[in-house]
Amino acid sequence: MSQTTKEALAESLKRIMNTTPLAKITINDIVRDCGVNRRTFYYHFQDIYALLEWIFRTEVASAMEKNTTYQTWQQGFLKILIYLDQNRKMVLNTYNSIGREHLETHLYSAVYTLVVNVVDEIAVDMNVSKENKEFVVNFYKFAFVGLLLEWIRTNMIKNSEQIIDNLDKLISGDIHRALLKCEIH
Repeated sequence: MSQTTKEALAESLKRIMNTTPLAKITINDIVRDCGVNRRTFYYHFQDIYALLEWIFRTEVASAMEKNTTYQTWQQGFLKILIYLDQNRKMVLNTYNSIGREHLETHLYSAVYTLVVNVVDEIAVDMNVSKENKEFVVNFYKFAFVGLLLEWIRTNMIKNSEQIIDNLDKLISGDIHRALLKCEIH
């Protein structure tokens, strides 16, 4: 029941965000839409931003599923783009509010998971220090999230699959080359 209630509250917030700026949404709006009382809301979440954070944490990670390998990273990144596009109004509403940090935090987290798995897989037989691997991971994490944030900032008008194709062309093999340059001999 607890997970179901959280999901119902999340759906209510997402539905309301389709028509109302985040700053104007109240807990009363959410519980009225959801059909629960305020106490139920506070049992699960401290405030609206905690609910928003839970939405991004669970849904962005779920959108990627297990596509975090060298062979499937493009599919994982595409699924993030598709999730953001399917939730366009909520994402744009969040991006243009003081809640933007919640969106950015979870994009960084999801992309970090994607990139760290790819780097670890590529570096498995390489002698690369933990610090250098982390530097490579962070470099690509910031590049990928930068692309996502620019795409969101420009109202997500570019085609998701074209972004992935361009990204794949641009960086194909580059993570391996970067790790080779960091290898300890």
